[in-house]
Amino acid sequence: MENEVLLKKRLTELSHRAFERGYTTYSNFLNLQEINILKSIKTDSAYTLFGGYENADRCIAAFGDEIYSYPIVCIKFEPLQQKFSDKLTHRDFLGALMNLGIEREMLGDIKILDNIGYVFCLEKISKYIIDNLSGIKHTTVKCNIIDDIPEMFNKLPDETEYIVSSLRIDTVVSAVFKMSRNAASQLVNQDKIFINSKTVYKDSIQLKENDVVSVRGYGKFIYSQTLNETKKHKIVVAIRLYR
Repeated sequence: MENEVLLKKRLTELSHRAFERGYTTYSNFLNLQEINILKSIKTDSAYTLFGGYENADRCIAAFGDEIYSYPIVCIKFEPLQQKFSDKLTHRDFLGALMNLGIEREMLGDIKILDNIGYVFCLEKISKYIIDNLSGIKHTTVKCNIIDDIPEMFNKLPDETEYIVSSLRIDTVVSAVFKMSRNAASQLVNQDKIFINSKTVYKDSIQLKENDVVSVRGYGKFIYSQTLNETKKHKIVVAIRLYR
């Protein structure tokens, strides 16, 4: 609770400063719960959320009327010898960065493609990372800031069909992530499910087309549309699952 109070105070101050002084202010990276908190408070100035690419989970808030850029860079980490490198995971990259003494709020999403890591971070810490991080696990890596991120990061996943009994959030989550409906309900009770960055408090919430659903510890998907109904009155839905 104390952290939530401090975050609200910080975000309110940034918003007020942007309004009073007429320039853009920026938060550090916010996770889904923190974005939910931001959306719950009244701000003096308008804001936008961006994480370095479309549909990013972790975003910074930019407060102000005219926002031309965001202090975010993407660092590419590539094994020097891909053939002999470890299989690198999100946890490996995050652990190596945290071992440098970097706070999580300075880092955005970490994406991995073909064993190459792409780390979104605040511009002010990028040089420190590049100068000090030369290895992930037992793998030597080279790193540099890139201007053009892989196109697939901005692309929507292909649609996959699922058959569900209703559009309730617990029902759809259980189908997408192959768990029991009771397990999905427990995730709601634990505040681990978000729709459009807002915490879900009721498992009976009905999904609407193009809702973005994030489930902490499992992943993210978009409920794209309802396709048809089966003879047994089940619903066929199209889901875009981020993998």
